[in-house]
Amino acid sequence: MDLATFRRLLTPEGQALLAEATAGAASESDLALGTRLRREHDADLVAAAVSQVRLRAKARTKLGDDAASMYFTPDALEQATRATVARLRAERLARSAERVVDLGCGIGGDLVAFARAGVTVRGVERDPVRAAIARANLEALGLDGEVIEGDLADVTLAADEVPFLDPARRSGAGRVFDPAAMEPPWDVVLQHLRGRAVVKTLPGLDHGLVPDDVEAQWVSDGGDLVEACLWGPGLAEVPRRATVLPGERELAGSGEPGVVGEVGGFLHEPDDSVIRAGLVGELAARMGSRLVDPHIAYVTTDDAVTDPLARSFRIDAELPFREKQLRAALRERGVGTLTVKKRGVDVVPERLVQRLRLRGEVTATVVMTRVAGEGRAFLVDPL
Repeated sequence: MDLATFRRLLTPEGQALLAEATAGAASESDLALGTRLRREHDADLVAAAVSQVRLRAKARTKLGDDAASMYFTPDALEQATRATVARLRAERLARSAERVVDLGCGIGGDLVAFARAGVTVRGVERDPVRAAIARANLEALGLDGEVIEGDLADVTLAADEVPFLDPARRSGAGRVFDPAAMEPPWDVVLQHLRGRAVVKTLPGLDHGLVPDDVEAQWVSDGGDLVEACLWGPGLAEVPRRATVLPGERELAGSGEPGVVGEVGGFLHEPDDSVIRAGLVGELAARMGSRLVDPHIAYVTTDDAVTDPLARSFRIDAELPFREKQLRAALRERGVGTLTVKKRGVDVVPERLVQRLRLRGEVTATVVMTRVAGEGRAFLVDPL
């Protein structure tokens, strides 16, 4: 969709067409709907309207009810922050700042969250279509804000403005995992992180890339690890933080190593945000537990305890680790449906399950991991 077509979509004619496409999408395929609408409307405008209807439906899982009023491009929707995560960040920033500049605002998803949290927002976006969409999204949701079309390198920040950056992690060749290859590159991000700045980045970020005076917060939502958020000096509160949504359950610390001990009667699997934040030791201390191995993110207790940042299991039995003996032990127990969880061992769960060829009626879960450098297998039940 080019800029001229998007502007036409915002006119009364375009809005009427968009409403007609929305009404027809429930009962017609894209092909049938587009064919019918092109009999009376321009083909480019029809394509834009039908595309928006489908993108709005897809965006609902990320953005909730707002998606029905917003505008998207496929790539921009893929890159947009989940509304739950954007709201978490915006509400925290609103406690410390009154104005934010989103440097590379895309279609404005984070601008929406910041504005809703009561922060005065300004967006900068060099892609003219995305900039126009960001303006339209703020207007569609009844929110105030300014969006400037331009390059972030040319932006002058006011003394009370906090910059927010979400470096693009996609290129023409696909996903980008090297921070130096992102846009803007990591050296530009670090320049902003010398002061009050907020940066959204990939959850697999190397801890060594985070400056000492910057807080790194890993966030998971609904069981998915979605991002790392960096808070610059003046906004940082702790060295590292793990946050689990929904519910904003948190754990903060500096990455203490934790105590290693024998496997007890219960096994606990930390949330991925805890693992990526390097806070397994702090979680073990909070739970009164111990690590099963200094390099493995499982903790164990003798008694049944739970924590909102971990999934807990009762160990019913230890099984043989070797495949042939494991198969015999599972068949003896009548297992036919098996879930394999693994950590620190060279096992591909799906392939192992296929090779075991189980035929029983019992459903079971086996944890395969390393304890004191040796492979161990445990039959477990969720608490």
